[in-house]
Amino acid sequence: MIRVSTSGNYATVLANLMRAQGSQLFYGNQVATQKKGQDLKAYATSADTLTAMNTVKARLQSYRDQNNVVADRLASQDAALNQVTDAAGKVREAIANALATGDAQTLMEEVKAQLQSATEGMNARYNGKYLFAGGQVDTKPVTVNDLSDLSGPVAVSSFFKNDSYKLQNKLDDSTTITSGVLASDIGTQLLSAFQDLQNSPVGPLNGQLTPAQQTWLQGRLAAWDGVRTDLTGLTASNGLLQQRVDTSKERVAAQDTTLTGMLGDVTDADMGLAATQLQMSQMAVQAAAHVFQSLQGSSLLSILPMG
Repeated sequence: MIRVSTSGNYATVLANLMRAQGSQLFYGNQVATQKKGQDLKAYATSADTLTAMNTVKARLQSYRDQNNVVADRLASQDAALNQVTDAAGKVREAIANALATGDAQTLMEEVKAQLQSATEGMNARYNGKYLFAGGQVDTKPVTVNDLSDLSGPVAVSSFFKNDSYKLQNKLDDSTTITSGVLASDIGTQLLSAFQDLQNSPVGPLNGQLTPAQQTWLQGRLAAWDGVRTDLTGLTASNGLLQQRVDTSKERVAAQDTTLTGMLGDVTDADMGLAATQLQMSQMAVQAAAHVFQSLQGSSLLSILPMG
C-alpha cells in the first residue's frame, strides 16, 4: 500500500521546485555570460587544459603589448636617424654648391645649422628617455653645442656620453632583436667630418674660393658621401627591424586568435541548447509553483470517507 500524505506531497513538490529553480539559474547564467560556467569547477575535466591555455594567452598578450612599445620606439628612432642622415646630405649639398659657384660665403653657416640638426637627432628622446644613450637613458649622449666645440685637436669620442649597452627585445618565444642604437655608432664619423671642416688647413671658408680651397673641398665630398652612406645603412637597418616587429605582431595576433578560438571551444556555452534548457526550466518552475499553490487549497480530509 502506498501511503499518501499532505506533508509528503509538499516535500516532493518543493524538491521539484528547487531543482527547477537551480536549473533555471544555471542556464540563465549561461545565456547571460555565454560561458558554460564561472570558475574551473564548471570545467573539471578540462581544468588543466584551460589553465595551460590561459597561461599561454597571458604570455601572448605580454608579447603583443611589448611589440607595440618596440614598434613605437623604432618609429621614433627612424625619425631621428633620418634627421641625422638628412643633415649629412645637406652638408654635402652645401659643399657641392660652394664648389659650383666658387663662393663659400654661406657654407659654414649651413654647416653650423646642420651640426645642430644632427645633434638634436642624436639626442632624440622617447617617453622622456634618450634613445641613443645606451643604458644611461637620463644622460644626454652628445654634448656638442656648436661647431666651435670641434676646434683644435680635441678627441671626437669625448663628446659621446653613451655607454655600450644596446637594448634587446623578445618579440615572441623564438625571436629576439637588438633594437638599441648608440649615439657613438651614429655620430663618430659624422663629427669627425664636421671637425675636418672646422679645422680646415685652407680656411677660413667664408668668401670666394681659392684654387687650394676648391681642391680641398673637392676631397671632402667623398668623405661626406661615406658618412651619408653609413647613416643611410643604419636607417635601413632600423627599417628592417620595424618590418620584423610588424611581422611578429601579425604572427602573435594570429596565435592569440587561434588560442581564443580553442578556449571558446572549451568554455563557450551552446547558446541554442542553453536557451532551450532555460525555457524548459522556467516552465518547470511555473508548473511546480502551480502544483504547490494547488496543494495549499486541498486537504486529504476532504477526500477520506467518513467512518
